[in-house]
Amino acid sequence: MSVMIEIVSLTMTKDAEGFASSADTVVARIQAYKEDRHGTNKWANMAAFTSATALFRFRKSPNLEVTPSLYIVCAGARYRILSVEDVRGRGMYLEILADKMEPR
Repeated sequence: MSVMIEIVSLTMTKDAEGFASSADTVVARIQAYKEDRHGTNKWANMAAFTSATALFRFRKSPNLEVTPSLYIVCAGARYRILSVEDVRGRGMYLEILADKMEPR
């Protein structure tokens, strides 16, 4: 499934009275392939990432460094990045395993 995703970073700011608040800063908006976790052989072979609930794959941007400290926002849901992998080591595509964050 092809979807539009936002890669965001969480920034902490302090107001004039010293209270901290967090805000999302959009780092990139990208068209990506998204695959939710289901019972296929591919997901069964990724047993090391039992908490991953989604896989995202998209074309690598030269100005963008994707790390596990960033988040993905897709269709109103927020995903914590667990791992980032260069597909086949060619530097063309990134594959990200992410965990859907549930609201508290």
